[in-house]
This record gives sequence, C-alpha cells and structure tokens, in this order.
Amino acid sequence: MLTKSPLAEQRTVLHNISWETFEALLRETGEDRGSRFAYDGNILEIMTPLFEHENRKCNFGNFIIALAEELDIEIKSAGSTTLKRKIVRKGIEPDNCYYIQNEPSVRANTKLDLETDPPPDLAIEIDITSTSVDKMSIYLALGITELWRYDGEDLIFYQLVNGKYMTREHSVAFPIVSVQEMRNFLEQSKTMGEIALLKSFRAWVKQKLG
Repeated sequence: MLTKSPLAEQRTVLHNISWETFEALLRETGEDRGSRFAYDGNILEIMTPLFEHENRKCNFGNFIIALAEELDIEIKSAGSTTLKRKIVRKGIEPDNCYYIQNEPSVRANTKLDLETDPPPDLAIEIDITSTSVDKMSIYLALGITELWRYDGEDLIFYQLVNGKYMTREHSVAFPIVSVQEMRNFLEQSKTMGEIALLKSFRAWVKQKLG
C-alpha cells in the first residue's frame, strides 16, 4: 500500500514484518537513506519526507539550538537516529531528538543503544499526511520524556507522566516556552524568511529572559 502526498510525505506500509527483518532492513539501507522507519510490533511504515516536511524540521532545529544557546544549556542532538528496543518490539526515527537533561550521560557516545543508554529527553515528530502506525505508543514504549507533534497546522506538547502522555502548555525541557508561543512562530514560518524568523525568535527568547 502506497500513499502519496505532493506536499509533505510519501508512505509505504508493510505488514507481518518480524523484528529480525526490521533490523536487517536497517542494516541494508544504512544511515544515509532518505526514508525514515517506524516499526510497531509487526507493521513497518517507511516514510520519505518531501519539501514541506523537511522545511518544518529545519525550523524546529533552528529554534531548539537558539533556545539552548540563549539559555546556556548543553544539548546533544541525535537527529533522526534510529531509536529501538527489541524487548518492546518497537522502533522509530524521529524528525529530531535531543539529549538535554541526560546530555552528560551520552556526551562521549559515538553510538546509541537504548538497551543501556537513556532515551532522548525530547523528540519532535512531524506528520503532515496521515500515518499508518501508532507513533505515540512507540515513543511511549521507548520512554521518551517529552514529545512535540506537529501536523502542519497545530503543535501539541506531550509529557510522559505515570506511563501515559499528557498534554502540556509549557515545554518540560524549556519551561519558558509555551505551546501557543511556539505555534505562533511556526505560523510565521509560512510567510517569513528563515533568517528573519530566527532573529525574531532569538529576540523573543532574550526578552523572556529579561
């Protein structure tokens, strides 16, 4: 089954995929492939991001780096690294993910293994077209503390609390940021140039910090 969008993403969904097949596909396709995998039990979604998707990803990346710099917080960016755990038979490649609170634990790492390493503190997931797997359950099973989900129009902040994701008005990793304020900047990204938008965002952060 192939679902195509001229705007943001192309998706292929494969059923009855074993964990061993999933890992073999990861090895054979390598880290430089343009598509991203989401594996949930025995379903594998292969998503190829297009222009709108990747542009939004870049905007989020710019905002996170600007926040960390202005707040003087060390982070370790993990990008779309494959996050997986065999014991829960789930894996995903987020648009961006970051170590923030747990940054010291992985600072020297050159590889990531969620069987022994802590999961990223923040993941960003962009799904502008409809996805065929339950990505929330994947992130939940992997123990991602904070998740930002964006569908091209709306942004929602989630925090992992007592084994469930709860919506939040403010970020856990960056408490000065409210979801509504971030929505406003994402909306501005549709009409402003990236550099002008980033300057405006930095000025806003400085103002918030006093």
